[in-house]
Amino acid sequence: MTDTVDSAVRKFQKELNAGTAALVLLAILERSGDPLYGYQIAKQLEETTSGGVPAKQGTLYPVLRSLEAQGLLSSRVEPSVAGPPRKYYAITPVGAEVLAAWRDAWKHTRDFVDGTLEGGRS
Repeated sequence: MTDTVDSAVRKFQKELNAGTAALVLLAILERSGDPLYGYQIAKQLEETTSGGVPAKQGTLYPVLRSLEAQGLLSSRVEPSVAGPPRKYYAITPVGAEVLAAWRDAWKHTRDFVDGTLEGGRS
């Protein structure tokens, strides 16, 4: 690939990741059923994807903080036996409602994009 193509792909992937990170994080926390701390969330992301996580672990924390500020997540800090205290995140009831709406929006968007890329069959 040329530098122009590489740059365009990196930019596109970064924009896709930014738009889907919140959706994925809410889904992981809902599926867990238990509060998770950042490293556990990152590990679940790795287990979910076969080709590696498209977002770095350090980028998860700003998204988690944003979701918490919106009331979609709650958190609590607990001491750790080894190392610094851990901040555990859990999805709130409002977060679960938003996740359901985002899932519908994602499915509609995915179907639209797939249909367009496949020649208008949607």
